[in-house]
Amino acid sequence: MIARAEFLLHAEISEQTFQTWATAGWIGAGPEMSEADLARAALIRDLTERLGVNAEGVEVALNLLDQVHGLRRALRQVSAAFDRLPEPLRTEVLAALRAATAEASGSGGVHGSGEG
Repeated sequence: MIARAEFLLHAEISEQTFQTWATAGWIGAGPEMSEADLARAALIRDLTERLGVNAEGVEVALNLLDQVHGLRRALRQVSAAFDRLPEPLRTEVLAALRAATAEASGSGGVHGSGEG
């Protein structure tokens, strides 16, 4: 964990900017910040200062990033559950996944299958 004063220094933001971002829910608001908050602050600075993205755009980008992280977490959970299955069942599941992938590829992918 990173003390807030150190966080502000490393993130190169003012207390006012910190408060604005915390109020918007873009970063945590506690007295100690995480490495993830520091990475988010760097991303927010890049989006706003280097790329000129407005607040609405930052909100969209952060929401998409959070969704990606959520999907990665879910995929790790599915993978861990898969690894606990007995070998014959894993083989059967892999065969079903390959068949579904081949079917989706043959029909133009997810969007081409009428589910998009």
